[in-house]
Parts: sequence; C-alpha cells; structure tokens
Amino acid sequence: MVPVTYETGDWRGWRDAAETALYGPRGFYRRPEGPAGHFRTSVHASRLFAAAVARLLTSTAGSLGLEEPALIDVGAGRGELLTGVLAALPPGLPVRAYAVERAARPAGLDPRIEWTAEIPRGLHGLLFANEWLDNVPVDVAEVDAHGVVRRVLVREDGEERLGDEVAGADADWLARWWPLGEPGTRAEIGRPRDEAWAAAAGSLASGLAVAVDYAHTAGDRPPFGTLTGFRDGREVRPVPDGSCDITAHVAMDACAAPGSAELTGQREALRRLGVGGERPPLAMASSDPAGYVRALARAGEAAELTAKGGLGDFTWLMQPVGRPLRDWAA
Repeated sequence: MVPVTYETGDWRGWRDAAETALYGPRGFYRRPEGPAGHFRTSVHASRLFAAAVARLLTSTAGSLGLEEPALIDVGAGRGELLTGVLAALPPGLPVRAYAVERAARPAGLDPRIEWTAEIPRGLHGLLFANEWLDNVPVDVAEVDAHGVVRRVLVREDGEERLGDEVAGADADWLARWWPLGEPGTRAEIGRPRDEAWAAAAGSLASGLAVAVDYAHTAGDRPPFGTLTGFRDGREVRPVPDGSCDITAHVAMDACAAPGSAELTGQREALRRLGVGGERPPLAMASSDPAGYVRALARAGEAAELTAKGGLGDFTWLMQPVGRPLRDWAA
C-alpha cells in the first residue's frame, strides 16, 4: 500500500465508510429483511436465550427491589429478543420495554415495546446489547514498511490504501490497548466503541448493563485485525457499499469499566442463568416419551448456544450501574 493524504477523493477511513454502509439511507441495517436475513445470532438460534435474559432481568429487578424494571435492548434488530423476553417473563411482572434501533419499527410488533432511535436515560433495570458493539464503526490502522502506524483508507468497492499517520487520541488508544509492531500488522481502533458503551451503560440510573459480542482481550489480540463482512449467512470480503454487514471483534477489556465489570464467556454466563446442554436421562424416554423429546430438543438448542467454535465463544461484559448488585445469576 502507498501512503496518501487522508480524506482524498473517494478514499475514506473505515469508520466513516462503514457508518454510511451500515446506517445510511441505503445502509445494510435499514434493509427490510433485517439482520436475521443474513446471519444467525443467539436470539434466533433458540428461545432459551430470551428466557435466560428474562431470568437475568428478574434477578436484577429483585436485587434492586424494582416493581416495574426497564429492559433496554440496544441494537434491537426487528425486536426478536424483546418479544421473546416478554413471552418468557413470569406472570405479574410489569416491564417497561425499549427497542433501540435506527431502522423503522416493524409491523405487528408487540405494542408494549417502545421503539426508539436513542437510548433512554434515567431508567432502572437491565440494558442488554447483543452483537451491537461489533457494528459500532471503527477505523483500521496498519503498520507501513517503515514502521509507521497509518490509518487504512477504503473506497466503496472495498479497495484499500494507507493514509496519514495515526495521531492524537487514536494513537493513545492503540498504545494502551493494541500496540502494533511489525510492518503489515493491523488493528481496529476501538475508541468509538469504548465511548459508545460508556454512554449506553451510563444512561442507566441503576441496574445492570450487559454487552455480548465476539471479543478479544490484551492477551490475545489478532495480529491482522478481524474486520470482515457477512451476507446471506456467509463470511465475505468487507465492502462498504451497503450490500453486506461490516463487523469486527470487540476489544472488550477496553470497554469495561475498571473495577466493577466482569467478563465471562457465553457458556458460563448461560449456565449461571439455567441454560445447560445436558441430555435428559434415557429412562425418561420410556416413562415420558413426549417430555423426553422436548427435553432432548432443549438440550440440542442449549448445546448450540454454548458450543465452542460457535455461539459459545461470545464474551459477556456484565457491568453494574448505580449500586452493587447481588450475584446476577438467577
């Protein structure tokens, strides 16, 4: 790659290009089919995931003594998670449900769900962001042949070249959270995600803020970054033209508030919320055949949600807000 002046012609940083490609008028996340038309998340894999979030909301409400907790779903897609949580809640627990999403409200959505483009402030309860931070656009940096860390520029067709040297707050972020060394190594500059998460968690008056995403921490940063695209269920070359999702794993330790946040894998988080992949006892097949089949199906779904190399590889960031909570597990 040949260094050029940043912001020249059709060349833009990845953060600016992805913002338009994902959320602009013709952006990927404004398409009518929604994310579910292109990739399978934990929400779409099984109702067990929504049931686990319902237990987490109930536990949070009990810990804080809330009679009508709020549930804020950030990056709500088409409202699938909130719909599932409302269906899984115990009778008699009123919930103020908010779907935070830039796309238009889908037809037929449960009227109890308030649809909003902005995160509401001052509420008490659970804020849940499933696969949201990975779609907060970030710039990409690469070390050139002379050891200089430069911003990567991209055209709408996906072609790249190097721009100006990374400086200021972005350079400080890289030095602290993702130092680069050898020529050709790359990093996603996660500072916008840190700020987005701090604002989201800070919107709560009290409760628990949870982010769930593919992630990495200081001990396992990928040397060439993780920027990629997804379309129709397949990983594709990232092209910022609105035709595909553009995503990158999250430097979750940089997002976490020092001292109060907990990072845990999805397998452990769901286990603590009552979701396990254990098969039912074989004797149940004779005593209760229908129950055995249902239990076997649930075990299969739980196994998918917690599988290594798949959905089980997600990281959960659990961040109490306002005042300490008792153990968040149900």
